[in-house]
Amino acid sequence: MQTLNQDIREGKFRPVYLIFGEETFLRNSYKNRLKEAVIGEDTMNFAVFEGKGIDVEELIRLADTMPFFSEHRLILVENSGFFKSAPDSLVKYLPSMPDTTCILFVEAEVDKRSKLYKKVRELGYGAEMARQDTASLARWAGGILAKEGKKITSRTMEHFLEMTGDDMENIRMELEKLVGYTLGRDVITDKDVEAVCTVRVTSRIFEMIAAISGGQTRKAMDLYEDLLTLKEPPMRILFLIARQFNQILQVKEMMSRGQDKGTIASRLKMQPFVVGKVMPQARQFTREQILSYVELCVNAEEAVKSGKLQDRLAVELLITKKYG
Repeated sequence: MQTLNQDIREGKFRPVYLIFGEETFLRNSYKNRLKEAVIGEDTMNFAVFEGKGIDVEELIRLADTMPFFSEHRLILVENSGFFKSAPDSLVKYLPSMPDTTCILFVEAEVDKRSKLYKKVRELGYGAEMARQDTASLARWAGGILAKEGKKITSRTMEHFLEMTGDDMENIRMELEKLVGYTLGRDVITDKDVEAVCTVRVTSRIFEMIAAISGGQTRKAMDLYEDLLTLKEPPMRILFLIARQFNQILQVKEMMSRGQDKGTIASRLKMQPFVVGKVMPQARQFTREQILSYVELCVNAEEAVKSGKLQDRLAVELLITKKYG
């Protein structure tokens, strides 16, 4: 991200950028910062292409068009899926694109083996917005609180992050609530955190996996119903379950090599308190059981995408482990 910050600061832009990764807050933040730096409030020379089914020929025609009364034209291409399967015409076009055009790709997931990814890295810059570790999140959140004149101990900050999870957008919203709740006071306490902060979806996923490992299918289903009541999409719940089992597998394998919580957290770039919660789950499952659930998650996703099952039912079958 240092290169991206430098380009924004100096106003010297590359022909193409890729901002990707699972940290939504950082993706949106850098997307907006780069847009502001390249064209500011100029809407005449700004275009957005979003989602699957983008007309590549139209994109190329627009990229070939000179900007009107401006130094740059910016084209934002978001959630296109091009970095898994890109048209050859787009890959071949990028080297010949006019100097006045800048294309910004923003994607949640990319295949780093794809031709487009390699071409973007060759011609421009790709910045991965990964989940941040505990120390980085604590510094960032602490800085926000300090600007509001608030103080918080490291222990209370850890408690806060344990409740909010590592999603930066959620952390930002919970910080706003904390600041409002503590008006007139400068020290934030554990009681403030517990009174204000919402237990995140990821916490319920932890509980759901614990219920599954303990054979408490009814409890796991109740937790699933709670998440649906909170308007969480079934496919996001499926993604979080799959991610949780993948984390359990990674932690279990590192535990089998005798590595401690700190080492595991550092190498897997997970928060130490998260590793501390995953380790008991890793002990409860055999490696074969974990792999079985990972496969079930893949089967569930494929069943939904192919139209064989509705998303809500697919997750129910996963929880009750009734896939064939």
